[in-house]
Amino acid sequence: MAETARCPRIVIVGGGAGGLELATRLGDKLGKKNKAEVILVDAQRTHIWKPLLHQLAAGSYDSHAEEIEYLAQARWHHFRFRQGKLVGLDRTACEILIAPLLDSSGREIIAAQRLAYDYLVLAVGSQTNDFGTPGVQEHAICLDSPTAARHFHERLIDACLRAQNLPVEAGKGRMTVAIIGAGATGVELAAELHAAAHVLTSFGLEHINPDTELKIVLVEASPRILAALPERLSNAAAVELRKLAVEIHSNERVVEVSESGVMMSSGKFIPSTLTVWAAGIKAADGLHEIGGMETNRLNQIVVDTTMRSSGDERIFAFGDCAACPNGAGGWVPARAQVAHQQVGVLAANIERAIAGKPLKAFHFEDYGSLVSLASYSSVGSLMGSLSKGSLFVEGQVAKLMYWSLHKQHQMALSGFFRTMLITLSEWLDRVHRPKIKLH
Repeated sequence: MAETARCPRIVIVGGGAGGLELATRLGDKLGKKNKAEVILVDAQRTHIWKPLLHQLAAGSYDSHAEEIEYLAQARWHHFRFRQGKLVGLDRTACEILIAPLLDSSGREIIAAQRLAYDYLVLAVGSQTNDFGTPGVQEHAICLDSPTAARHFHERLIDACLRAQNLPVEAGKGRMTVAIIGAGATGVELAAELHAAAHVLTSFGLEHINPDTELKIVLVEASPRILAALPERLSNAAAVELRKLAVEIHSNERVVEVSESGVMMSSGKFIPSTLTVWAAGIKAADGLHEIGGMETNRLNQIVVDTTMRSSGDERIFAFGDCAACPNGAGGWVPARAQVAHQQVGVLAANIERAIAGKPLKAFHFEDYGSLVSLASYSSVGSLMGSLSKGSLFVEGQVAKLMYWSLHKQHQMALSGFFRTMLITLSEWLDRVHRPKIKLH
């Protein structure tokens, strides 16, 4: 009797927005029909949409109610989940090396393992780039993961309680939060913290009133905030932030972070109770030339327009961890909508690779940008880049569009019906839960 051919194994490393969407799509398309074995690998057990980290940090997002458990998602969408951190790549044997999984006491839960693949997809996202600035690792929180966001929130609540019982000097607030980097994360966090402080004040912490006692400071090395986005959007966001008394320092490069504050290259010093570093991103340090793969100075895997790596036809990479050419001499930006668009093309390309067909190139379509300013407002530019013309939106229209981006991600993972149930649950939660996490 002839031996039954083994179906190809597709291993996806990284359960962020792009990696989880890809595993879900391939599981539904190939895993369900036993046309391929799809395995997702991630160091964590649950998924949180990264654009919501600023809300998680401020406490206005209930992660435990809305995070997605990988094991459950795998069961529902016909793929398998392995928990563990990628630490090596053996391209000759077509295997990845996964570190042992330890509990909080350091005891081994799962031994180190090697996982074979026929096709490997790297989707490990990005981390904050501190550019080697002294003191960042010791005295600042890099807001690039749910763990970091939760850590910041715990320190925020502790600092608020401490400030509640401190005397205040004339002309000075009881507490200052310095946010280094005024990209989307920094700007959104500043507005979210202002809103969160108002809620905390209503719960009896009146000594951290954001209009009098709490100072929020944004520091940006570029001439304006949101430097990567259209100037009109940047100006509109700056106006809204100044209405909230957020202090903006543009054209200021941070040269050192200390326990007591932030030093600028201009000699200016900003005292700080809490410091957040949100300036710049890079791919994970562990990706640097992993398995002899070609990487750039930001540790990104170099790929072609099909998202296939330059050094191995069985390995693909996409999202923030990949340097993908845009076909015009540049590179596609590290943005959430890029990874979302790449999922569809990459899923099709993996199917084509299995079938021995030529792969298709990815072409990024810029649908604009949206920035949420907590419950106060949102601003954005829609309908593509300025070279094609853009539509500026703000206020309730922009807020609705920002909310719809999260719903779009949920539908990609859970389908329309389940997303409607999730949305209903969110509305019901608002009735009986505090507007902010208090612990």
